[in-house]
Amino acid sequence: MSSSALMTFKSHIEGKNADVAIYHDRVEWTRGGMSAKKLTAGLLTGGASLLATGVRSSKAGSEMIPVKSISSVVTKRDGLLYTKVVVVASGNTIDFRVPHDSAPGIKALLTDLVLGKIPAPNQAPPAARPVQAAAPAPQASTPVEQLRQLAELLDAGILSEEEFTAKKAEILARM
Repeated sequence: MSSSALMTFKSHIEGKNADVAIYHDRVEWTRGGMSAKKLTAGLLTGGASLLATGVRSSKAGSEMIPVKSISSVVTKRDGLLYTKVVVVASGNTIDFRVPHDSAPGIKALLTDLVLGKIPAPNQAPPAARPVQAAAPAPQASTPVEQLRQLAELLDAGILSEEEFTAKKAEILARM
C-alpha cells in the first residue's frame, strides 16, 4: 500500500469527529473516542462516570474503503455550513460531513481515483501512456435540450443542487 496521503481533512462521521486520509488505493478514517456528552458527564461526576464506562466509545477506531470498491461519489447539502460527501462502495456507504468549500475538491479527487485519472506511484505518468484522441463532447443544440440534460445530471446525483442552479441560470441567460 502507498503511504503518502493525497489529501487529509477533518470530517464528522456518524456523530463523531474523524480524521480522514485519501490515498491512491484507499480512503481511511479514524474517529475519536470521547463524545461531548461523555466528557460532560465525566466532568459533572468528577470522573466517576468515565471510570465506570471507560474512555473509548464503541464508535471509536479506524476504518478503510479500497478505492477499487467505490462505485460512486455524490455530494448532498447538509445545512447552512456543511455538505455530505457520500461514498458508495460495495457493502458500505459512508457520509463525510465537511464544510461546503471542501466538498468539491474531495469529490473530484475521489472521482478521479475511481476513474483511474490519477496514476498510482508505481504506474507510468499519463504522458508516458498511449493516449486515444477523445471525441468532442456532443453539445445540446437548444437551451431546452441543455436544461433537460442538466436535470438528468441532477437526478443522477452527478450535480449538486447548487451546481444545477448555477448552470441553469447560465443557460437561461444565453437565451
